[in-house]
Amino acid sequence: MKYVDGFVLPIAEDRIDDYREIAAQAGEIWKEHGALEYIECVGDDLESDELVPFPKMAGCHEGETVVFAWIVYRSREHRDEVNRKVMEDPRIQAMGPKDMPFDCGRMAWGGFSVLVDK
Repeated sequence: MKYVDGFVLPIAEDRIDDYREIAAQAGEIWKEHGALEYIECVGDDLESDELVPFPKMAGCHEGETVVFAWIVYRSREHRDEVNRKVMEDPRIQAMGPKDMPFDCGRMAWGGFSVLVDK
């Protein structure tokens, strides 16, 4: 069964283009090392009166929005193999937390077993 790494992070709206550049490069690297899909999305319709809106969940401050992203793998074992290769890749090693256009300490991450795949 497929396996997914998911990410949610708050980002300043004026840093989205900077983030897009880094995300595009990261996506190429993950795909080169075997990820099936690499998708990064920026919040567009985030208001809700009945549910917890993503900006609240992500702890957004004024002028921030949310990035919601995921990477798909064949299995958890495949994820571990791909991520090992990615973390050894010099292009990723060159990207330090202080180079990121967001606060890495506010990013949420988790690995997820797929429940339904239609």
